[in-house]
Amino acid sequence: MADTAEHHDGMPDGAGDGPDSSEAPPTLAEAVAILTAPGQMFEMDEQAIRGVPTRVWKSAPDNLRTVLELSTLHAERDFLVYEDERTTFGEHFRIVASLANELVTRYGIRKGDRVAIAMRNLPEWVMAFWATIAAGAVVVPLNAWWTGPELAYGLSDSGSSVVFVDDERARRIAPHVGDLPDLRAVVLTSEEQGDDGSRRPPSAGTFPRDGGEPVPVVPFFDAVGTPGDGVTLPEVAIAPDDDATIFYTSGTTGRPKGAVGTHRNSVSNLMNLFFVSTAGTLRRTAQVADVSSGTQNANLLSVPLFHATGCHAILVSNTAAGGKLVMMHHFDPERALELIERERITIFGGVPAMVMQVLDSPDFDKRDTSSVRSISYGGAPAPPDLVRRIKEHFPVGSPANGYGLTETSAMTTMNSGDDYVRKPDSVGPPAPVCDVAVVPEDFDGEEPPDLPTDPERVGELWIKGPNVVRGYWNRPEDTARSFSRGWLHTGDVARVDEEGYVYIVDRAKDMIIRGGENVYCVEVEAALFEHPAVADCAVIGVPDRVLGEEVGAIVVLRPGAEVDAEELARFVGERLAAFNVPKRFWFRSEPLPRNPAGKVLKRELRTELLAEPASGPA
Repeated sequence: MADTAEHHDGMPDGAGDGPDSSEAPPTLAEAVAILTAPGQMFEMDEQAIRGVPTRVWKSAPDNLRTVLELSTLHAERDFLVYEDERTTFGEHFRIVASLANELVTRYGIRKGDRVAIAMRNLPEWVMAFWATIAAGAVVVPLNAWWTGPELAYGLSDSGSSVVFVDDERARRIAPHVGDLPDLRAVVLTSEEQGDDGSRRPPSAGTFPRDGGEPVPVVPFFDAVGTPGDGVTLPEVAIAPDDDATIFYTSGTTGRPKGAVGTHRNSVSNLMNLFFVSTAGTLRRTAQVADVSSGTQNANLLSVPLFHATGCHAILVSNTAAGGKLVMMHHFDPERALELIERERITIFGGVPAMVMQVLDSPDFDKRDTSSVRSISYGGAPAPPDLVRRIKEHFPVGSPANGYGLTETSAMTTMNSGDDYVRKPDSVGPPAPVCDVAVVPEDFDGEEPPDLPTDPERVGELWIKGPNVVRGYWNRPEDTARSFSRGWLHTGDVARVDEEGYVYIVDRAKDMIIRGGENVYCVEVEAALFEHPAVADCAVIGVPDRVLGEEVGAIVVLRPGAEVDAEELARFVGERLAAFNVPKRFWFRSEPLPRNPAGKVLKRELRTELLAEPASGPA
């Protein structure tokens, strides 16, 4: 999906010495040269990744397990805040270490086995993620919006042995366990509250299987065991290019594909984010940030952990930098403002719609937001005027907008601070270890052609770097189509200006970005075509001020058939996650316009229909 990376102010110790503070702040090129010089924290090297020479961060951690181990340096600090629950880094590590050992000894999890997580943002999501990593297994974050059949597909396709769920996801998965022969256990956490307001622990049980052994349902903290002070992580050797995650991303055809990320992918994204933060500070102050001062950032988590942004860009970076992660049950602008004030939030964002809702909230002037230093967003087109509004509402806050995909483990480019104000239409320059190329859409080679620099050239954006995933899980043909010699063919149409700043011009894929969720038109069309009244249909993106885009559908009915928008919306909602359901319908009596190859002319339809009134579900 078109995820985007968050901007973080914080990095590990040892960034190196910067220029004297009396000097004028450096340009971007000068900052890159200073920070990547030999011996500095962001020195680069070249290594062969799957046989392809690739620039890498020389000082990057070897793997994600190392990041977890480093988090113990912040043992006394709050790490996770959810409602009135608080977990310190030390408590978190003890729970994770005990759970990791239980995964190995009780459930037979071995290096490379898949362990899925299907729940909303809860502290147990984070604990399950790090325990799986610590055991050397592969984390499979599943979209909590998915229906039962969609969740079952993700579990079956990945071959997951254990799944961590909350109450709602457990109810969705239960009818499908008979189709999941690899599933050994379901680990359940609950959101139900007792009389004292605390969460009530779930009960143990089983999910029956027809003709087979039932699947045990184990309460989360029963699965954890007894986390003692001296508990250590399981013994397992993890190499940088070992698999770490499988994030499912829908495609323009067929079922969702699992993008297989390695440990190197995620820690490279971590270093990319730290580099952007450090370079930003250097350019503002002519000094390299000193994060050994003891101050702690607080990040308001408003995006799902099951997306690359939430997991790679926010969870991993906060774990590494000792940041406090404040979790919301669901996004609400008034609740967000309450938490910004209560927890002294320094970083918040999400998709542009969330930032706009906070700025528009009637409670904004009633809350103390002076702690906010970074407002970052992506995942959907951002109105250029949003930069101005952020500067008005957060005088000391730095806006940032980035670009990346599931396949790039979150961030590839980032535009922040004064550069963003200067170029509000751009998603910024790539990280130093990332290469980008604008490739003619009819090009069929394995590496970008050697073209002269042309800031006016528009074409498909290709990306290469240590953050690019190795491919799709058990999908060699899809992998071959999207990856070549280390290059990811993004499907996005872009241009790069004379300063190296990337501009996303259009999407080559037939896709809508609704509030940060990717909606693939072909999937919605396929669901509509299942309805017996539908003869033809086309799904398009409809501009929406809050979500960026909404889902619209043009429908041609079979002769004599009758159906309304509400029925079609219900029908799609029974088959796909709610964010895919069209909110606007146009019913058309004449055939849809097509080109000679039979492809629907959606641009023509969009221009014609957006000026007309549409139907919507009641």
